[in-house]
Parts: sequence; C-alpha cells; structure tokens
Amino acid sequence: MSGEPAARCRRFGWLLWPLFLLPSLLAAQAGSDRIAYVDMQRLIDSAPQVVAARARLQAEFAERDRALDVDASRLAELDDRIRREADLMSADDARALRQEADALRSSIQRTRERLSQELNTRIDQELDKAWPDIESSVAEYAREAGYDLVVGSPVIYASGRIDITDRVLDRLRRGSAERP
Repeated sequence: MSGEPAARCRRFGWLLWPLFLLPSLLAAQAGSDRIAYVDMQRLIDSAPQVVAARARLQAEFAERDRALDVDASRLAELDDRIRREADLMSADDARALRQEADALRSSIQRTRERLSQELNTRIDQELDKAWPDIESSVAEYAREAGYDLVVGSPVIYASGRIDITDRVLDRLRRGSAERP
C-alpha cells in the first residue's frame, strides 16, 4: 500500500510539469519582453528582390521554353501523322516515323528535366542573394521597434497583433526603391 502513492505520482507526474513552468512564464509575460512573428514564406514570395529575380529568370528561360514548345508541337504533329497514316505506309516508313517520334519524345523529356534542374539552381542562387537583405530587414525592424524576439514561420499560432510581416515587406520595398 505504501508504494501506491509513489506509483500514482509517477503515473500522473507528467500532468504536473506545467505547474513548474508557470512562474517563469508569468514572469516573462509580466516583463517588458516583446515578441513578434514574421511569415518567412510570405517575405520570400513577396520581397521585391525576389519578385525582380523571378522576372529575370522568366526572361532568361523564355527562349528555351519557346524552343521546347516548338519541339512539343512537332511531336504532336508526328503522333497525329502516325495515327492517321501508319496503316497506309510501308512497315519501314512507319517504324522510322515511330522512331523519330520516340527520339523526339525522349529529347523533350531530357530537356524538360535539365531545364527544371537549371531553373531550380537559379532560383536557389537568387534566393541566396536576396536572403541577407530579407534577414537584415527583419532584424533592423525588430531592433528599431524594440522587439526582443522575432519568431519565423511555421508556428502553430501567431496573433495578428504581433505579425510584423507587412512592415518588413514595406522596409524591403523602400530599400529596393532606393537602390538603382
């Protein structure tokens, strides 16, 4: 019987641990600590430096995309011709046409994969270039506004009162407009 309270304590002790944290949480809340939240994904998606980089990348890859579209149209024509005329051609001509279509299909697939990898690499490079500006804008705003801690996303919950994302975006826009 004497071991029963100790076993109960071990079994339900995990319920008591929040009570031990309560005094420190109340002290932190009562202090002048200021906490802010910033939606990092929104900053990355909306920062003018990133938006400008996205436009540059779109222009950089536009010509290659057009060439790929031309090849895809040519493949569609070959596939259509195979469906319409394969039965009317000699076996060798039909086989040659199918081989040409298969080779073009493989080429298009390889090109798409290569362009996708190149685009992802370029996106990473552009984000690496923009990241210091984004990070310093968050830190500068937090220091100027007197925040002690800025928490980035993802978080489970953040009140709109502590969300500084729009203010940091405004700072990034001003900084971008000041640069040539």
